[in-house]
Amino acid sequence: MIVVAEDHDDIRYVVQRSLERAGHRVVAAADGATALAAVREHRPDLVVTDVDMPYMTGLELCRAIRADDDLRHIPVVVASGSLMPGDGLAEDAGASATLLKPFLPAQLLALVAQLLPSRCASDGA
Repeated sequence: MIVVAEDHDDIRYVVQRSLERAGHRVVAAADGATALAAVREHRPDLVVTDVDMPYMTGLELCRAIRADDDLRHIPVVVASGSLMPGDGLAEDAGASATLLKPFLPAQLLALVAQLLPSRCASDGA
């Protein structure tokens, strides 16, 4: 299961549908605080988060996940149009990977397969 955090409805919809079509169960959230609550409730296999969101940014969400002993093992993909490659902000926050916007659904799915290879091959996460 994957938690998707994205405040833009259209982007959230495309990400959610792309993951669902690939066989993943998805819980979608429109802000970082709601996403953190979903992560705590559902204990997902992966989190995909935008950076610039209300209430809690994607980087704050990533730091909160890394600070929680029960959640820190969960891979977090940070998707952003504002981060520059190599700037280190996402890595410093504990992100497992960074996806630069705009991205194609195939790029997202390849990254998910890389981070969850056994789950993608066996049970569709």
